Amino acid sequence: MAEEKEPAQHGGAHAVAAARMHGASTMFTLSGGHVFPLYDGAVKADPPMRMVDVRHEQTAVFAAEATARLTRNPGLAVVTAGPGVTNTVSAITTAWFNGSPVVVLGGRAPDYRWGSGGLQEIDHPPLLAPVTKRAWTEHQASAVGAAVDEAFRLATAPHRGPVFLDFAMEALFGDGGPYQPAAVAGVSGPAASGAGATASGAAAAGVAGPDPADVEAIAGLLARASRPVLVLGSDVWLTGAENAAREAACELHLPVIANGQGRGILPAGHELLVTRARSAAFGGADLVLVAGTPLDFRLGYGEFGGRDGNGPAQVVHVADSPSHLATHCTLAGSAAGDLAAFFTMLAEAVPKAMRRAGAAAPPWTDTWLPRLAAAARDAIAADQALLTSDADPVHPMRVYGELARVLDDDAVVIGDGGDFVSYAGKYLEPQRPGSP
Repeated sequence: MAEEKEPAQHGGAHAVAAARMHGASTMFTLSGGHVFPLYDGAVKADPPMRMVDVRHEQTAVFAAEATARLTRNPGLAVVTAGPGVTNTVSAITTAWFNGSPVVVLGGRAPDYRWGSGGLQEIDHPPLLAPVTKRAWTEHQASAVGAAVDEAFRLATAPHRGPVFLDFAMEALFGDGGPYQPAAVAGVSGPAASGAGATASGAAAAGVAGPDPADVEAIAGLLARASRPVLVLGSDVWLTGAENAAREAACELHLPVIANGQGRGILPAGHELLVTRARSAAFGGADLVLVAGTPLDFRLGYGEFGGRDGNGPAQVVHVADSPSHLATHCTLAGSAAGDLAAFFTMLAEAVPKAMRRAGAAAPPWTDTWLPRLAAAARDAIAADQALLTSDADPVHPMRVYGELARVLDDDAVVIGDGGDFVSYAGKYLEPQRPGSP
């Protein structure tokens, strides 16, 4: 008896099946005729893929990015051709700056009438290429699944970021034959969602660890430092390295400043968390180790030290890929690769380096760490007057004073507006990562 073959499916069904293999569980979209097969594939999937229809394509991408950043699974947005795609540019650019793994699938006018003025005919990839890891078009129905698989692999590979893929109408509506799923490393079916989900990046994709020689060099710098500071950025959370980072900080007794989604890796009130003493820490440090965030305007472009008669601080930069190591400033050390592996290796290497240097204990625990901890406590105490202020009009800090009393540990706060959001980042200190 001949083997029974899987039934043929259109390209849209192949796209949905491939997306689900990478943990995408929700399709954010604004309905458009060019992408109807993707909707058909979503509702006929087993189980169906959840669809969220929004009022503007920009919102679809923002929602996909928020999903990616909170769950650490890639986000999925689907938009129609022409203005449907161009409306996404600002949101895709934001995902590009944030290193968020988002896949945007777009419709496209048919190839057989290309150049004749078809509905919303425009060549999208050149518009998106500057703000994506890759932007391209798939023309064959039989290759749609493989193209979507490639898009998700690119989006989640270090350094993460958005990917754009559009399809000629023939590719989505055409017969793609039986679907043959590609093997996805580290993913078996839809990935778990939620703040505690395993990242679909570093560990799952088998990202290489940093060069041991680089870690040894950084350990040597720490062993010789008197006033070090560890900065934990968003990529520490996004790559699933938060536990290793917390364990390393605690084992080495390093003062920590949390940045972006690195906030919460050490909970509010932790003895090593000195984010509120940021100015004193950065100004007085002799070594600043920055992990998982760029040395951009938020960190003074990597210029630290120089306060109270001290010289400039040495700077170490650690990133999940070599392409994201700073090149605009002088680094005393650097390492690139799986961030969890880096922190595990560092925690093992520093005590050995200190023994070689003849140090019995970290010198910064006697004076530097207590000084920063005291400065952080003083800053928090000084806030209380404005956090409870009865001023009219209402002071922004009063809003956060009230919120802090009622927010659960897993609450997600969404803010709109630069300065007001800055207050939130300063005064709402999360108790755990993934929920700032």
